[in-house]
Amino acid sequence: MTLRNLGLLAAAASLAACSGMGMNKPMAYSQASLPDAVKVPAGHQVAMETVGAGDITYECRAKANAPGQHEWVFVGPDARLMDRGGKQVGKYYGPPATWESMDGSKLTGTQVAVAPNGNANIPYQLVKANPALGSGAMQGVSYIQRVATQGGTAPAMACSADSMGRKQVVKYQADYIFYRAM
Repeated sequence: MTLRNLGLLAAAASLAACSGMGMNKPMAYSQASLPDAVKVPAGHQVAMETVGAGDITYECRAKANAPGQHEWVFVGPDARLMDRGGKQVGKYYGPPATWESMDGSKLTGTQVAVAPNGNANIPYQLVKANPALGSGAMQGVSYIQRVATQGGTAPAMACSADSMGRKQVVKYQADYIFYRAM
C-alpha cells in the first residue's frame, strides 16, 4: 500500500469516527407526548434523567368516608435510581417521598399533578421539589417528573375487613426526570 492510500484510509477512518460520535449521545428528553397536567412549566431544563426500579408497598385499610368498604392504600416506594447506562446514581424511598443521590444530597417534594398511563401502570406524576438537603446532584432541582411507568398499581387481590393491615409489595419501574430553572 502506498503512503497516499494509507493517508486516505486514515482520513476516512477519522471521518467515520467523527460521524458516529453524535450517535452515542442520548437524545434530549421531550415532554411532547405527555399530558399537559404533568408537563414541567417553561423556564426549566432537564438536569438529570434516571430510571427507578424497585417496589411499592400497599396496605389494606378502611376506605375513607365509605363505612364497611376497604381498599389498597399506597404506603411508599423503595427503588434504586440508575442513569441511562444502568449505573446506580441514587435511591427513591418514603414516606415522605425522597430522592437521594449517591453523593448524599436529597430532596422531597409536593405532588402537583398526576395523569393516567393505562390500567396496569402507576400514573405519570409531576412533583414540585423542595430545597435539597446537602450539596450535590439534587441541589437546585425544581421539578421531578415520573414518566414511562411500568407496573406498580395496587394489588389485584381482595382487600376486606379480614385482610385489614395486610401489606403487599408490587414491582415497578419509572423514569424520573429532574429539572432545574434556566
